[in-house]
Amino acid sequence: MAKTLVIVESPAKAKTIEKFLGKSHYSVKASVGHVRDLPKSKLGVDIENNFEPQYINIRGKGDVIKELKKEAKKSKKIYLATDPDREGEAISWHLAHILNLEENDECRIEFNEITKDAIKKAIKNPRTIDMSVVNAQQARRVLDRLLGYQISPILWQKIRKGLSAGRVQSVTTKLICDREKEIEAFIPKEYWTIDMEVKTSKQKNITLKFYGKDNKKLEIENEETVNQILKDIENKEIIVKSIESKSRKKSAPKPFTTSMLQQEAANKLSFTTKKTMSIAQELYEGIDIDKETVGLISYIRTDSKRISEEAKEKSKSYILEEIGENYYKDNTEKKEKKESKKVQDAHEAIRPTYVEQTPDSIKSYLTKDQFKLYNLIWRRFVSSQMEDSVFDILNVECEIENYIFKATGSKMKFDGYTKIYNFTDREDKILPNINEGDLLKLDEISPIQHFTQPPARYTEASLVKTLEELGIGRPSTYAPTISTILNREYVEKQGTSLCPTELGKIVTDILGNNFKKFIEVDFTANMESQLDEIEDGNVEWKNVVAKSYEPLKEAIEKAIDSIEKINMDEETDEICETCGDNMVIKHGRFGKFMACKKYPECKTTKPIVNKVGVKCPKCHEGDIILRKSKKGKAFYGCSNYPECDFIAWNKPTGELCDKCNSYMVEKVSKSETKVVCSNKDCGKE
Repeated sequence: MAKTLVIVESPAKAKTIEKFLGKSHYSVKASVGHVRDLPKSKLGVDIENNFEPQYINIRGKGDVIKELKKEAKKSKKIYLATDPDREGEAISWHLAHILNLEENDECRIEFNEITKDAIKKAIKNPRTIDMSVVNAQQARRVLDRLLGYQISPILWQKIRKGLSAGRVQSVTTKLICDREKEIEAFIPKEYWTIDMEVKTSKQKNITLKFYGKDNKKLEIENEETVNQILKDIENKEIIVKSIESKSRKKSAPKPFTTSMLQQEAANKLSFTTKKTMSIAQELYEGIDIDKETVGLISYIRTDSKRISEEAKEKSKSYILEEIGENYYKDNTEKKEKKESKKVQDAHEAIRPTYVEQTPDSIKSYLTKDQFKLYNLIWRRFVSSQMEDSVFDILNVECEIENYIFKATGSKMKFDGYTKIYNFTDREDKILPNINEGDLLKLDEISPIQHFTQPPARYTEASLVKTLEELGIGRPSTYAPTISTILNREYVEKQGTSLCPTELGKIVTDILGNNFKKFIEVDFTANMESQLDEIEDGNVEWKNVVAKSYEPLKEAIEKAIDSIEKINMDEETDEICETCGDNMVIKHGRFGKFMACKKYPECKTTKPIVNKVGVKCPKCHEGDIILRKSKKGKAFYGCSNYPECDFIAWNKPTGELCDKCNSYMVEKVSKSETKVVCSNKDCGKE
């Protein structure tokens, strides 16, 4: 009997869905991502023919396409179940072309979560492919190709091969470079604070902080002002002028969008954006639990904060039954705040598919990192439906002459949503009982000098937040954009901070001087709005492309002649063994290497060895060098490898443990670097 063919992107998703639908009536196959795209070897856009894209079957996908065609021929019905976003819609359109499906064929199904009910509901509600959504994706793809494939060769010619420019990546690099310029140009400004330790009549301590003078806020800018204040208040009475007691509510944060998930996972779990999305994809596609594959979270690429009514009801039942009636917050009459911009991609926030699947109940089925991320998502969703936390706040204002000092105390009255979503230890700050008019006794006064700090460098979390606020890119682009600028060596990581490299600065300057419009935030953000208009069917996609391309064409023609070639070679003190001239650091396909300065007359080359200045603790002859594993993780090995197989994840210091004589290493944590013994059984620090 002929089956119904369902096509998804990934094999993992295909495996999960086939278990739900049953193999007897359905065949679920994976396209393994895109099957058609613009060719890599050429521009692939016919500019003279109204920017017609020249799609081809992707190289290496021949067997996949052959298998899909074979299955399609013997199937009674075909459903295209790619992701519910623009890229997913475009993949379905390409699949429909390859499989010769009719344009008005109701072959497209979509779902927000991989659960049995969601899949069966989607099968009952097929639709035609939405060409407005496809065209929005085509416009994005063609524009990115025009910019990337026509500007990048100029960078190859003027700087070096392997560089790239892109509509989103170049703007992102510029943001990081601009922040570095702000830091370099920053001039610290002096300011002072004054803390005062006082005692009540019952000898209870209170810390007062300087506020101002004559009921107005006063900034203390220099030591002269501090000395004048100290002189004015010396031996004067400290009177409690006013006491204000009030309650303050703090509402639960909304469930996760893609960008907020990436930010919270970075801040609370120290995950990179790439790692977060990889693990989230695993949770979305399905985890084997009790011999059943379960999609644990809803679709992960979304900028919506909405929740389905069904999900709300399930969370309500869980909160009432498991946490307590007083913890549930009824939001039925509250109108949702209108989205600040068009919400595209998935139709819901990221949430658990089964709220009863608590993190602890399925911990044994998850990897350590899967558990951490699922725990974060589950708690964020459940807490979003819970009551506000309530705090009692006590504001105390004291007067000395006409100067005002203040203290604030707080105590949690009701934990509310923080009972579930609380990743930091909070302590109450309780002030002793005092009354208006009380006299306080001075115990100690502490004037402290400070200097304003430059703006912080971007981290992955703060960069994602900025990209979203500025309207640059979409939920699906944040992680790959950051990976690209790191891989291209435009940006490097120093701890968790993102810093521009010299190469990144040079490329950004060249693009800024010659293609300023195309790396401006406004251009990229406006383009996202234009793509939204295409998706809504309000504008024709090729008109948007044509309008954007005209100034690009002019800029390219000028840039080829005006940009001078830049030599990125770095001269070193290393001497060439062949001719005796200095060696320089060059950049090749596989990274940096050393070559003779006289190339091509002298073709001597050698790899760059990052010595750490320590002899190998195993063979005592080779140098310890910093190396990288296939996955890019740093480790330390001996320069005499393979004769010496010494390896360590932590940097050897060259010293020996005075307790067990093992070699000592530097152990780096988030907060500090300390020297410890490499012998775990020793434990010396």
